Amino acid sequence: MDPGILTVLVILTATVIALVFEVVRIDVVALVCMLLLGWSGVLTPQETLSGFSSNAVIAMIAVMILGRGITKTGIMDRFSRAVLAKVGTKKSSLIAVMSLSVGMLSGFIQNIGAAVLFLPGILNISRREKIPASALIMPIGFAAILGGTLSMVGSGPLILINDMLRNADLMPYGLFSVTPVGILLLLSGIGFFFLFGRFVLPQSESRSSGKPVSEQDKLIEALHLPHQIWHYSIPPDSALAGKTTEQSGVWGEYDLNILGVSHGREAEYAPWRETKFEAGQEMALLGSEENVRKFASAYNLTHQDRAYRFSTLNDPEHAGFAEVIIPPRSEMMGQTIRQFSLRRRYAVEPVMIFSRGEGVRGDFSDRQILPGDTLIVYGLWEKIADLKTNSDFVVTTPFTVEKKQNPSKPWRAALCFLGAIGLAMTGAPISLAFFTGAIAMVLTRALTIQEAYQAIEWKVVFLLAGLIPLGVAMQKTGTAAFLAEQVMSLVQGGHPMLILLTVAILSTLFSLFMSNVGAIVVLAPLVVSMAQIGGLDPRPLALMAAVCAANSFVLPTHQVNAFLMSSGGYRNADYLKAGGGMTLLFLAVVVPVFYFFYL
Repeated sequence: MDPGILTVLVILTATVIALVFEVVRIDVVALVCMLLLGWSGVLTPQETLSGFSSNAVIAMIAVMILGRGITKTGIMDRFSRAVLAKVGTKKSSLIAVMSLSVGMLSGFIQNIGAAVLFLPGILNISRREKIPASALIMPIGFAAILGGTLSMVGSGPLILINDMLRNADLMPYGLFSVTPVGILLLLSGIGFFFLFGRFVLPQSESRSSGKPVSEQDKLIEALHLPHQIWHYSIPPDSALAGKTTEQSGVWGEYDLNILGVSHGREAEYAPWRETKFEAGQEMALLGSEENVRKFASAYNLTHQDRAYRFSTLNDPEHAGFAEVIIPPRSEMMGQTIRQFSLRRRYAVEPVMIFSRGEGVRGDFSDRQILPGDTLIVYGLWEKIADLKTNSDFVVTTPFTVEKKQNPSKPWRAALCFLGAIGLAMTGAPISLAFFTGAIAMVLTRALTIQEAYQAIEWKVVFLLAGLIPLGVAMQKTGTAAFLAEQVMSLVQGGHPMLILLTVAILSTLFSLFMSNVGAIVVLAPLVVSMAQIGGLDPRPLALMAAVCAANSFVLPTHQVNAFLMSSGGYRNADYLKAGGGMTLLFLAVVVPVFYFFYL
């Protein structure tokens, strides 16, 4: 065997193993792979670093900035609210309309962003109509994934495949080249849940709602939250004086929450765990009457009918409960409340957490936060508004106190976004067209340059830039052709549809156990060589491989499924049941469509 092929095979094998088992972060794996290809002499220094100047990386950065712009200025939020306002109460109609809306959005913004936009509305509908969230969330997530196949900027593999085609001296695809198959996939996915949703989705009995109540009452009733605020003062002889919030045992031992303590004429809301109590202070406690009495008795606290300093905490116009979802890119992900210092940063009190379908109360300060976890917090609306405007959180509870936005910014963002699409439709390179739109957002002040930088998920950028040289090395050394010959020896001489099915299954399997970007980098050179050996046009096969990289439903490994898993309370078995059918449907649509209309 040629030494160059052997070297690339060793690096490829090690990279795949590291990506599948997540030995280290996937972006680190990609960068190590890139460096190994350079230091081994397989690639020149210029080829090794070529990923950083690739069209795919620039296009991905541009899509991230454009997506942040239209999200920040409220365009998509208004759109999602308008859609949800028009939807009736029938579950099948809810699923169909919301799935179609989410899918269409994810064709042009990151599919995780589309799912995040609609999740608050889905949860509100679930509570209001007493429909299990598990019966709504998974179809919306699958639609977001399928919607990523509607355009060549809808997902990482489709953005990347044009660069892989250029590396093979093949013509890239236009922005809407993949749209026909994307539409069929999205409609098929919606139809699947419309017809079989009651059989494959977790179900539970729902009850009709009673008379109209406020959003706060709905939240309190649905989650059995304590809603009585008690006011006490600390006398000079109290053992609480000198103790910190954490030392008092208020969370773990008494299952209470301290909403505020006084400091002279000022009030500190959601006091930090290291805040020390002092004699003469007043405090506002949230919890059951029994637990409050135990706490007051233990520390000899004096009951007060009302504390003037905390009057706003009792006013639903100024304070209340809010549901806060932790998105995948949140700084809080992987940390604990203690490490993140939620109280100290935002002055809101975490009352409860939902993680993997489990509700946890009391002291959960050291519980690691996972993507999709939901925190129930209590605080002033003006403090919760700070959470809402921060990309680290998704606040699902509606309230009226919001920071004002410049009304012209949504129109500026919309024009920049539509302009980018228009440029791409004229035949301009997708990367150039969308990056022009992204910079236009900064120039028109729809986004600041700092916000544009913050929108970029550098983990994805380095993942792309690090893995692109692997595709170059596979073609340069002949590794792709070598592997293609081994695969084609099994199917050569068969019907072209058999080759298409083989490519589709390979792409599906790879994307289940590693990132879809990593899957397409490995598969694209292999597929091109397979097509050449089989006497087929390699462009459609490469495009189909990129489309099938989205066929990741059987396991919650796709970032959208991983994000929604906690909110829906799903288990792996739920994805195996619903995702198995969706996977077979995906293959049944893709293979014939590419055979009859693309090949």
